[in-house]
Amino acid sequence: MVAMSAPSPAESEPQATDHRAGFACFVGRPNAGKSTLTNALVGTKVAITSNRPQTTRHTVRGIVHRPNAQLVLVDTPGLHKPRTLLGERLNDVVRTTWAEVDVIGFCLPANEKLGPGDRFIAKELASIKKTPKIAIVTKTDLVDSKQLAEQLIAIDQLGKELGFEWQEIVPVSAVGDQQVDLLAELITPLLPKSPPLYPEGDLTDEPEQVMVAELIREAALEGVRDELPHSIAVVVEEMLPREDRPADKPLLDIHAFVYIERPSQKGIIIGPKGKRLKEVGMKSRKHIEALLGTPVFLDLHVKVAKDWQRDPKQLRKLGF
Repeated sequence: MVAMSAPSPAESEPQATDHRAGFACFVGRPNAGKSTLTNALVGTKVAITSNRPQTTRHTVRGIVHRPNAQLVLVDTPGLHKPRTLLGERLNDVVRTTWAEVDVIGFCLPANEKLGPGDRFIAKELASIKKTPKIAIVTKTDLVDSKQLAEQLIAIDQLGKELGFEWQEIVPVSAVGDQQVDLLAELITPLLPKSPPLYPEGDLTDEPEQVMVAELIREAALEGVRDELPHSIAVVVEEMLPREDRPADKPLLDIHAFVYIERPSQKGIIIGPKGKRLKEVGMKSRKHIEALLGTPVFLDLHVKVAKDWQRDPKQLRKLGF
């Protein structure tokens, strides 16, 4: 069933007993638009987005507040064939998450034909019998109606081939803000009846330090060579209010380390005469100040953690 938006009649104020709340997670190949969709539904930046595949490493929860429901979005790393210990751990995170949520949304880009990666994920989804599955066709702003129709038919067919039926097939464009609201409406009835799980106004349950580290990593990923995304990790060592500041002029000191795997990568991150690292600092500081609502002094340093993706001890130290 393909869902397209239609005007909904005005609804009376929901009774407390009608309120629904629960967890949904978006899955899909790396770079299928999961994080962008999370941000669009929540209405602010809670998940790292990058044009590089495989950039989400933490399970970011975005909280969508609606008059009759609260939808807690769990954003997982893209499921992929692992080549490192980090890759294996990321896949484990995905499978554990699937087993614990109320609804699974499978993100499939409208502008890319279904491939082996999509079938690999769909096969895994077929083995999860009880959880309702919605196919979300992302990036619809990049295709014409003929291409979109072909993709919708192919996705419907994929479910049939694997012996399950999609609860809904919803075309959306998070960038063009098309049908994003409709998606939240379609997920709502699939959630259990429950009072809100988080206070009104909360947008995520991620610790601020983790989100700050993600914003720095996102800025560091922009415009670097293809082999670098997997090699970058960011750890925020401390976040402290600057002492002796007047109450009306607070300043937050943030000290963070950008870790890479090899000394040769240091120059790529720092850039000629430190220019690139300065840009990373300026860009991420702007987002951090918007997130925390306070002026920030950001102190960034680059460190080498040799082959950290393959080393269990280093992985633990860097939070994986």
